[in-house]
Amino acid sequence: MKSFKAEERRQMIDEIQRFFADEREEDIGEVAASQVLAFITQHLGRYYYNQGVRDSRDIAVQRAQTLEEDLFALEKRG
Repeated sequence: MKSFKAEERRQMIDEIQRFFADEREEDIGEVAASQVLAFITQHLGRYYYNQGVRDSRDIAVQRAQTLEEDLFALEKRG
């Protein structure tokens, strides 16, 4: 799996820390937030990835259908 850029990883860790502070009223450090991120990446990331692939496939199919309709409309009839 491709690694995130350092700035992206930092932002995700910040978001995890903010979540714990806002939603659970817990302050967690960078190491704990990094461990949560690793867990999500290893165990849950594939679900988000697969949904993104399915969403992309649906959009591609819709666009292909639109293109087919547009091309059909351009055909000369005689």
